[in-house]
Amino acid sequence: MRNPPNERLTPDRPASRSSPSRPREGRHIPERKCILSGRHGARDDFIRLALGPEGQVAPDVRARAPGRGAWIGVDRDALDAALAKGKLKSALARAFKTNEIAIPADLGARVEAALRQAALDRLGLEARAGTLVTGSEKIDVAARRGEVRLLLHAADAGDDGSRKLDQAWRVGGDDADHRQGLVLPVERAILSLALGRQNVVHIAIIDRAAAARVRHVLGRWRAFIGRDAGLIAATADTPGAPAVDVNEG
Repeated sequence: MRNPPNERLTPDRPASRSSPSRPREGRHIPERKCILSGRHGARDDFIRLALGPEGQVAPDVRARAPGRGAWIGVDRDALDAALAKGKLKSALARAFKTNEIAIPADLGARVEAALRQAALDRLGLEARAGTLVTGSEKIDVAARRGEVRLLLHAADAGDDGSRKLDQAWRVGGDDADHRQGLVLPVERAILSLALGRQNVVHIAIIDRAAAARVRHVLGRWRAFIGRDAGLIAATADTPGAPAVDVNEG
């Protein structure tokens, strides 16, 4: 069982696109090895596949399921191809040390759905914690005051409204991260349901730690569906990277 959970706090300074899990100096970040690519990376940037009691394989994106686990650090296209060619089954058989495994034909879709739900759940938690604001007028004011740490737009948000808020964010920003909001792969109806609010088109995260948490879950989801492939990156070749821990589980 994984400890701590996926949604860990990250440093106040946002991580770079090429290495989202760059550790604080002197801090050990557990790593895993992708069973498909052989690449090493931070455990929190990989996706765990769990083996059920009847031999069924299921996504465990929060890495909390008991028993043995295998880790992947590839996007959905690569996972689907590995499944179709039998490479995934062979890799899992080695990782789980058994041939008695059952892989659902729609595993890629299940992983994507789980990552999507984890991201929406995180946004819901932040809404209840009061670390985000919604509504164009409120976001505009917060952005111009320099209070916005992360700006998000629904997939069906109007271009004009998104541009205006992006501009307000740039006006209030004082670092290179304040460029433009991130377009989410879901529409306003889904965001509204996740946050328990009406007509959520834009979201502004106003807390640094909350922004780091949201960036992380969104990065994993978008990387898996091919929106931000660079956000899942190995740190093994990074100078000063932590010792590699590739034990399964």
